[in-house]
Amino acid sequence: MPMRTKLNRALRTFIEKQAMFFVATADRDGQVNVSPKGIDTLRVQGEDRIVWLNLSGSGNETAAHVRSTARMTLMFCAFEGDALILRVYGKAKVVHPRDPDWQGFVSSFPKLAGSRQIFDLRIDRVQTSCGTGVPVMEFRHSRGEEELVPFYDEMGAEGVQRYWRKKNTTTIDGKPTGIFEDG
Repeated sequence: MPMRTKLNRALRTFIEKQAMFFVATADRDGQVNVSPKGIDTLRVQGEDRIVWLNLSGSGNETAAHVRSTARMTLMFCAFEGDALILRVYGKAKVVHPRDPDWQGFVSSFPKLAGSRQIFDLRIDRVQTSCGTGVPVMEFRHSRGEEELVPFYDEMGAEGVQRYWRKKNTTTIDGKPTGIFEDG
């Protein structure tokens, strides 16, 4: 398993071609969270930095975990072509729509209803492995663009805020996510 501290050009190209990735986070105690992510929500900012736009969902574990420990792992799998698994480890910070940095970050993504946070990951370790246990699968279409984004678009901004209050203020372990806190 080759270890690096930065993304080389080949790994950056690999990431940019992926239709989905997985994010893993954990608090000091409680449950570990792993979530699949897709749509056009990830940007490689350099050899040691990735930012990704987090859309609304039924939970908000990642935000609470990053508030607590900042640890984050992203995993990319080759479902087509040559086998490869890439894990990117580092420390992340949460950027909310209320934060001064939000506009600078969100401008590099398409406008998507339900946009909830942006995570800014500073990479400290990059690991590749063979990936031969990952099945070969064909990407057909994005459910997110066909189902998720329209769901939040129909809610409108006020409806999304109500949804966040109902489902996104605490984790399954009862920890605060910070979605409505100032500063």
